[in-house]
Amino acid sequence: MTSEVVENEFEFYSKAEKYWKDVPATVDGMLGGYGHISSIDINSSRKFLQRFLRDGPNRTGTTRALDCGAGIGRITKRLLLPLFKTVDMVDVTEDFLTKAKSYLGEEGRRVRNYFCCGLQDFSPEPNSYDVIWIQWVIGHLTDNHLSDFLKRCRAGLRPNGIVVIKDNMAQEGVIMDDVDSSVCRDLDVVRRIIRRAGLHLLAEERQENFPDEIYHVYTFAMR
Repeated sequence: MTSEVVENEFEFYSKAEKYWKDVPATVDGMLGGYGHISSIDINSSRKFLQRFLRDGPNRTGTTRALDCGAGIGRITKRLLLPLFKTVDMVDVTEDFLTKAKSYLGEEGRRVRNYFCCGLQDFSPEPNSYDVIWIQWVIGHLTDNHLSDFLKRCRAGLRPNGIVVIKDNMAQEGVIMDDVDSSVCRDLDVVRRIIRRAGLHLLAEERQENFPDEIYHVYTFAMR
């Protein structure tokens, strides 16, 4: 439970905002110095996502996606824009969204909205998104805020839409990182929060070929 490791909620959020304001608006900055893993990450995410976009009765649409904790648009550029007609981006750091407009290049014209907002305060437009992609950002939300945000995401999905979480998983319990003011939860805690939000897991996969010294990374699809 984050309530056991987060002593002051206001400080938890304000410290994280301050941390990201000082991070370079680059792929390496987004990935905490691990820019070299970006291609491995994107390729695995594409494979994971495409199983839901294939033809079939419950096929997920490709009209519109939302990139949560989007930063400068690394995922929007390499994963979402190639697969979806339009993308919206949301991030708490205004400088990252400003940088995104040049980083995304010509294809960036298909980004409809740049929302500058923390996810704890963000509500996706109801019935609007085929895919809501949430990567390396759930650790910046308390359990209650994450559960509430996922409920709002559920309302933001179009028919056959999915919410995807991709993030670090702790071996056991909840671990606080005082540097960037975030938490890392274990698999059971994350699954419990997903269930609490009224979402059903459709797939779960561990990321392969990442450096040994970093946390295990898992991807979940749900609706």
